[in-house]
Amino acid sequence: MNWIVTFLEHKPRSVRHRQCRTVVWRNTMLSKREAAEAVRAAKVRLGVTWSQLAEAVGRPVAWTTSALLGQQPMTAAQARAACSLLELGEDVLQALQLQPTRGALETPVPADPTIYRFYEVLQVYGPTIKELIHEEFGDGIMSAINFRLDVRREPDPGGDRVVVVLDGKFLPYQW
Repeated sequence: MNWIVTFLEHKPRSVRHRQCRTVVWRNTMLSKREAAEAVRAAKVRLGVTWSQLAEAVGRPVAWTTSALLGQQPMTAAQARAACSLLELGEDVLQALQLQPTRGALETPVPADPTIYRFYEVLQVYGPTIKELIHEEFGDGIMSAINFRLDVRREPDPGGDRVVVVLDGKFLPYQW
């Protein structure tokens, strides 16, 4: 747990009143977002890769990355393994175990170019993907809960390709 000290500045109401400071103590826990910032900073500081973290945690690299960026809850053992490798404290360890608010982007339309490309892909190909899923499987959706993700590089004479595999269980609508 962190203790945060806040100094509140009081402006004088008149010449007779002096400016003073009030100290407020409160016990706070890191948020998942703050923990993710600590993870990214430690990762850079120590030169640790996402693959090394996944190996230490014992989970796939995409899941581990997602968890350390705040999108999955980790078990105590998983959080401890990551924090040990990253030399992070108890506050981060606890935050990594919290239940996340999934899909929480800072803006409705992502500004980051890499994330925006996925947004763009879904705008252009979303209806096509939906039609092809319905034609192949029937009326339903692809699960994002029972889900696997893989990202890999594929050499190509015209420039390396990014291959992203979204592997979700089909969930039929039941009426």
